[in-house]
Amino acid sequence: MNKIWNYIRTRHVLYHLGGAVLFYVLSVLVFALFVKSYTKHGQSVTVPDLRGKTYSVATNMIESRNLNYKIADSSYDRKLSPLAVMDQNPRPNTKVKESRTIYLTVNSRKAPHVKMPDLKDASLKQATMILESYKLNVGKLIYKPDLAKNVVLDQLYKGKTIAAGAEIQKGASVDLTLGDGLGETEIEVPHLIGLSLREAKFVLEGSLLSLGAVVHDDLSRGDSLEAIVYQQRPDPNMSETRTVNIGDGVDVFVTSKSHYSDAAEDNE
Repeated sequence: MNKIWNYIRTRHVLYHLGGAVLFYVLSVLVFALFVKSYTKHGQSVTVPDLRGKTYSVATNMIESRNLNYKIADSSYDRKLSPLAVMDQNPRPNTKVKESRTIYLTVNSRKAPHVKMPDLKDASLKQATMILESYKLNVGKLIYKPDLAKNVVLDQLYKGKTIAAGAEIQKGASVDLTLGDGLGETEIEVPHLIGLSLREAKFVLEGSLLSLGAVVHDDLSRGDSLEAIVYQQRPDPNMSETRTVNIGDGVDVFVTSKSHYSDAAEDNE
């Protein structure tokens, strides 16, 4: 054992051991310096916020920071210019190494097309939600007389009716024709002469008018509902009284059925 220890302590062996240790230390230092230089340890770049920037501005900002870029996806927003940046990865203000690739989502040059949904008979609220789900916008609201308030009567694109299923650009505005909840404010006065009072009331109700004053002559007192209308006001034969507002009353003058028949025969 002493012989082995004395041999190790000889100058020749110690030189070799020292050289091996020195070589190992130098190798570690060189490798560490190489890795540090290769990975640019401690050097980073802040990713700029590119969202909303035009394509040329965004790419210049990327290149000026020694970064790379690649278009990863596209979408469409009519408020942005073609190829404008809509999203990015990594996110803005992220710290990355130089030469890192920034993946961009850009605005399409042309709007993609979708099929026009069927909005007829839907409420304004429903139609708005449907259009939003199709990435379409509500345009002008045009109200027309109709008893169904805020119900879609027609759907228009560029001033013309667009059928359900037709191709339309995503992001386009669709105009809606809606009912005003009132219906026609004026309607024509129906002809009541020759009808029984019962029939006249039925016709007026169907025309959204009401029965006004009922003027009986001496012959129709005991036969009121079967009495015959021989005169009415407003008169539908006169241009100035041909139309009235919804709900207005129409006055009628009635006589007995037999008297009306006799008078009609005399006029013939």
